[in-house]
Amino acid sequence: MLKIGDVNVPIPVALAPMAGVTDLPYRDICREFMCGLTCTELISAKAIKYNNRNTDILLKTNEREHPSMIQLFGSDPEIMAEIAKRVEELEFDIIDLNMGCPVPKVVNNGEGSALMKDPLLAGRIIEKMANAVEKPVTVKIRSGFSSACVNAPEVAYIAQESGAAAVTVHARTREQYYSGEADRSVIKAVKDTVKIPVIGNGDIKNGEDTLSMMRSTGCDGVMIGRAARGNPWVFADVYNVFYREGCVKGDGSTDTPTAVSVEPSPLTHPSLADKCNMLLRHLHALVEFKGEYVAVREMRKHFGWYMAGERNASSLRREVNAAVTAGQLEELISCCSSEYSH
Repeated sequence: MLKIGDVNVPIPVALAPMAGVTDLPYRDICREFMCGLTCTELISAKAIKYNNRNTDILLKTNEREHPSMIQLFGSDPEIMAEIAKRVEELEFDIIDLNMGCPVPKVVNNGEGSALMKDPLLAGRIIEKMANAVEKPVTVKIRSGFSSACVNAPEVAYIAQESGAAAVTVHARTREQYYSGEADRSVIKAVKDTVKIPVIGNGDIKNGEDTLSMMRSTGCDGVMIGRAARGNPWVFADVYNVFYREGCVKGDGSTDTPTAVSVEPSPLTHPSLADKCNMLLRHLHALVEFKGEYVAVREMRKHFGWYMAGERNASSLRREVNAAVTAGQLEELISCCSSEYSH
């Protein structure tokens, strides 16, 4: 079990925050496949402060989503503390500070992974946030900003001393974005430096990868990002490995949450029909949550992720990208299994 502050995470695997991916409908799906900790998309603290209506939907959660994190990004200590206090009223269990986002529009404002270049400012932000709220404040960092400045252990130590309850390390620099291989030695160095829980992130594609990372680095849990796009089954695979290795309880004892009292999942390698069924379910959930116009357009990218590797998927994707109604998309998905599996 992973413990972050006073929050218990019975299954030590988290869904990474991903813009345009980890909205509430998809977090709900991942939770059902034994994801232990879910996280929102990254949310601008300034957008919340100035009541940007586009952030309202990003703040949505429900009674099923526990434990869960809300992730904020920003660079002003006072604003970050103010917004941390405001979102503490929501049902999320943990408040996370983003120090890993590599995209220019965030970095050029001194936010996201730009904070890796200013550990003292990062420390002030964390301290202000931690002092403003009762809920645990955590931090997601990268190895460093560039290969010339791999400073994750230093930043993690400052985060710990500033009041952070845990740190997630994406073992790539901002310079790398998502290229190359994650350097697990950085995660190990962070684990050797701090006493708070360390969550490893980068190149986790299945349960065996999870176990390998935890054993090689000593990290307390893992976070899965890109491998979870269109693939909630990855969490079932991780759970099965944890179950096999005795990393989670399966005896149904009263001190064990229901989520970890179940037998291993039989479904970790979905068939084409399984993927189509999940696509339909995901579509319906998105239509209910965001309306038909937005849902249909967002499902285009989800279709590509779900169907990656399936024969003839690229030709069908062109038709999916042309769909403008939920009905059209439903028809394409429904016929997919029979038409493209022969």
